[in-house]
Amino acid sequence: MTTVAKAVASYVCQSCGASYGRWTGRCEACGEWNTITEEAPREAAPKGLTGKPGRKLEFVDLTAQATEESERRVTGIAEFDRVTGGGLVRGSALLIGGDPGIGKSTLLLQVAAAIGSPNAGLAAGHTAYISGEESVAQVRLRASRLGIGTPAVHLAAATNVRDIIASLDRADGPDIAVIDSIQTMYIDSLDSAPGTVAQVRASAAELIRVAKRRGFALLLVGHVTKEGLIAGPRVLEHMVDTVLYFEGERGHQFRILRSVKNRFGPTDEIGVFEMTDAGLVEVANPSELFLAERRGNVSGSAVFAGIEGTRPVLVEIQALVSPSSLGTPRRAVVGWDSGRLAMVMAVLEARCGLAFAGNDVYLNVAGGLRITEPAADLAVAAALVSALSGIAMPENLVSFGEVGLSGEVREVSQRDQRLKEAAKLGFTAALVPARRGRREGGSDSPQLHEIGHLHDLVEFLGVEDARGRRRP
Repeated sequence: MTTVAKAVASYVCQSCGASYGRWTGRCEACGEWNTITEEAPREAAPKGLTGKPGRKLEFVDLTAQATEESERRVTGIAEFDRVTGGGLVRGSALLIGGDPGIGKSTLLLQVAAAIGSPNAGLAAGHTAYISGEESVAQVRLRASRLGIGTPAVHLAAATNVRDIIASLDRADGPDIAVIDSIQTMYIDSLDSAPGTVAQVRASAAELIRVAKRRGFALLLVGHVTKEGLIAGPRVLEHMVDTVLYFEGERGHQFRILRSVKNRFGPTDEIGVFEMTDAGLVEVANPSELFLAERRGNVSGSAVFAGIEGTRPVLVEIQALVSPSSLGTPRRAVVGWDSGRLAMVMAVLEARCGLAFAGNDVYLNVAGGLRITEPAADLAVAAALVSALSGIAMPENLVSFGEVGLSGEVREVSQRDQRLKEAAKLGFTAALVPARRGRREGGSDSPQLHEIGHLHDLVEFLGVEDARGRRRP
């Protein structure tokens, strides 16, 4: 008598996808609490590769001429096309995540409407906009508020992946398909609820498979967790070709569309939009917009010349140092890494003799932009020294450079592009790392103040250290 093994339910973490044999309150893999839920087992285990042999694959020479699958669909929204690398590639899958209410659905609805008009010599196509969170009437109401009215956008409200694939897998299918959002989709053959790891993974896999077979671009909207990461299994980001994050502060009208993964273009590229009553409006010159409300001759303010993807961006870094009444002074950072701030302050104290003990330190990147590159170290150090001493930085000066633990200021990449952007906006001086070998020259480039150590920055501002020594 043969016995059949009974299928046992598994417990899967909805944050990282780790599987356990029993329920626990805390996931050992990611450390999250109350994210483990029970998922029903499969009725039949996957079988091995027995029976008929598979078909042979057709290999293509690497140097063969590119096919029409590499053709890009230009949307006509310049900032969106910049982030995606020049447009949407046929058969590609794009995942966009962001906080609730940040404008993901608004952006994709505007992109869907822009596809309906001829752009860059491409014929106008039609878009299938499938919403799992709103009804068709609600999407139409939002489109009417945005002033979007085009017959090229076909709306539907559905959450069953089987029905969606039956509507998309046709010869006369759409050129673009928008799924809003992937966490609301479900496959009826799985017993788990929509939004679980199994449902998100399986739904995305089926939609990506039909998109690559039919050659239309697939745009998926993803929810994010409280940490700002896309909710669901991390494998979802590996399945798609492009991952975009829509960032921005609720109190600011600016929105940043950032590319963190792109198989068909540069990563870390950004597109800047402004949220208005008529929807999202692209910003052609974000540097000028970020510096529009800057006031000169104020201590604690420094202008940083950064690089976001392939675009140079100038942004104001603000610092405030005030006496603290607490036993442990506060360190608050907005738009930058708090660990990096602690390192720069430690270097200023240990190598330059400046004292931040007993003071609260606040650092802010104006405009809602988040900076990740280490080239901002010198600008942050300049803002901190200026705020501590009360001496304002020159109004027409920009700065960039990486700071080491010994206090040295190191070179950063794309120096010429940073200086060119600064000169275009009227800055006449630049605080830059000392460069070996040739030096830039040109009548239109800013005057360079090269420094090799943070001591030179303290001397540049004429600040006294904690030991009473005054720099010339």
